[in-house]
Amino acid sequence: MSTTVMTGRREERDGRTLLVIERELRAPVADVWAACTEPTRMERWIGTWSGDPASGSVTFRMTAEGDDVAAEEMDVLTCEPPHRFVVRGRTAESFSEDGSGEKVVWEMGLELTEADGVTSLRFVQVLVPGATGVDMAASVGPGWDYYLDRLVAAVDGRDVAAIDWESYASGSAHYRQTFG
Repeated sequence: MSTTVMTGRREERDGRTLLVIERELRAPVADVWAACTEPTRMERWIGTWSGDPASGSVTFRMTAEGDDVAAEEMDVLTCEPPHRFVVRGRTAESFSEDGSGEKVVWEMGLELTEADGVTSLRFVQVLVPGATGVDMAASVGPGWDYYLDRLVAAVDGRDVAAIDWESYASGSAHYRQTFG
C-alpha cells in the first residue's frame, strides 16, 4: 500500500491525453532549469545525459535505477531555456505490467515559470489512447512522482536518498483510476 499521495492528473491538449504532475520549488527558475538540464546536477536525482543538444538528440541514462540500465536516445523537440523543453525517445517501449504489450514512444517535457522566487514545474508526458495509455500512466506515474520529489529534495539541498521508492511503488491504482 502506497503511503505517498500520488499527484498526477489527466489533461487533454491538442487532442492528446497528458499525464501532468506539478511541483513548486523555492528556487529561481534558472536554478531549477539547471537542476533539470545540467548532467552533473541531474545525476543527483534521476540520471545524466551526453551528446550535443544542438544536434537535436542526446543520450540519456537513468543512473538512479542502477548501473545496468541501458542508455536511451532522445530527440530534443523543444529547448527554450529556462522555461520549456520537450524530448521524445527513439525506441518504442512496452507499458504493460509484464512487458508484453503494445510498444509506444515516450514524449515528455517540463514547463517552468517563476513568481516571487518560487518556480512552478509542470511535468507533462503524452499518453497513447486507450488501454495502453492507462497502462502507461499506471506504470510511469508513481515513478515520476518519486523522481520529481527527488528533484525537489535536490534543489532544497536535502538528501535525495531519504525519498524512499517503497512508499511510491504501489501508487499505480491512483493512475489507473485517474486515466481509466
